[in-house]
Amino acid sequence: MLSDLDQSRVLELVPGNDKQSGCALWQSLPQTQRQNIQAAAMDMSAGFAAATAQEAPKVVIVHDKFHVAKMLNEAVDRVRRREHKELLKQNDQRLTGSRQLWLYNPINLKDERAEEFERLIQSELKTSRAWMLKESFAGFWQQKGRWHAEGYFSKWYSRAIRSRLEPVKKVAKSLKNHLDGLLNYFIHPITNAVTEGLNSRIQEIKANARGFRSFHNYRTRILFFCGKLTFSPA
Repeated sequence: MLSDLDQSRVLELVPGNDKQSGCALWQSLPQTQRQNIQAAAMDMSAGFAAATAQEAPKVVIVHDKFHVAKMLNEAVDRVRRREHKELLKQNDQRLTGSRQLWLYNPINLKDERAEEFERLIQSELKTSRAWMLKESFAGFWQQKGRWHAEGYFSKWYSRAIRSRLEPVKKVAKSLKNHLDGLLNYFIHPITNAVTEGLNSRIQEIKANARGFRSFHNYRTRILFFCGKLTFSPA
């Protein structure tokens, strides 16, 4: 999906997420319009990055911080699942039913669950260490500028690699490989928050229609409701 972050609207959709699909999205915009775009927020998909380099080479790629948070949350959950299996073999139930605790903001937890989570954080669990690394990465986005953020990332990366937590290390290496796109946030502070909001609306459209038999009909419905099209005659 190609969306206009300023106007909160869907511009175009294609049935795929590879380079060819990304090129089709960019080609839906006139060349003159593409030349006026300064930056685009996207995940770390190699296909969309390659499409942007080909079709809109002057556009700065900004990797979406919400996608990074999702990657880190998934890494914590993989650590939790693996550790939970190990603990169950020892009749240790500490992580049973704790999945959502590691994903929620502790501020939003009820008192009894907050106390439970505090005990888990203070324990010597691998999941706790993974969660702390995930939480500490939030400080990256709060840095004053690109130079400070690069220094912050270097320190965080060193801790993540030394953690001996393979899911976290894997994400850390991926972030390092896409560091330029992360640092571009401090030049162009844009995210996919608008796009995620539009995607929620699109899921409602899909659910209300009980699905679509063709992509053409799906695309038409989305553009009608989310494209902010002008229907008045010229």
